[in-house]
Amino acid sequence: MENKIVICITGASGSVYARVLMDKLLTLNKQYTALSVVMTNNARDVWQTELGNDDYKKYPLQFYDQTDFMAPFASGSGQYNTMIIVPCSMGTLGRIAGGISNDLITRAADVILKERRKLICVVRDTPYNLIHIRNMETITLAGGIICPATPSFYSKPSTIEELVTTVVDRVLDLAGLDINTFRWGK
Repeated sequence: MENKIVICITGASGSVYARVLMDKLLTLNKQYTALSVVMTNNARDVWQTELGNDDYKKYPLQFYDQTDFMAPFASGSGQYNTMIIVPCSMGTLGRIAGGISNDLITRAADVILKERRKLICVVRDTPYNLIHIRNMETITLAGGIICPATPSFYSKPSTIEELVTTVVDRVLDLAGLDINTFRWGK
C-alpha cells in the first residue's frame, strides 16, 4: 500500500502544531504519495487568532471541505493509511469515540479505525476531565493513538518553534516516517 496521509486541523488552540507539521511533511515528500488536509472553520479562526495570518491558504496541498464526503479518505477503498488530527479538539475526540460520523473528519477517523490503520490524535486541551479521559481510552482501545501536545525539554529547545517541533517530531515518528531529530542517548 502506498503511504497516504491526511491531516485534520480542528479548532482547538495550537495552530502552530499544524503549521510546523505541514512544513515538515513538505520536506519529507518522498515518503508519501498523497498528503491531504481538512480544516474546520473554527480552525481557520484559531489560526488567524494565534498566528495572525491565513498562510494555510499558501500551502501546496489538497484541502478538502469539512462536508466533502467524496474525499478519497472518506472510504477505506481510498487506502489512506495515516490520519493525524492536530490539534484535536475534545469535541472532535468525543464524536470519534462515540462513532458519530457527522463530518469529513469524524467519517475519515471512523474509516481509519475500521480499516485498522493509524489514527493519531494530538490533543491539546488541559486539564482533562473524566469524559476526555474515557474518550481517549475508547479511541486507544479502538486502535487509535493519543499523543498529547506535550513538548519535551531534553533537547534544550530555545524557541517556541523548537519546542513545538519536539511534539511534531514525535507525531512523525508515530506516523512511521524517517526523520532526523533529537534521540535520547545519542
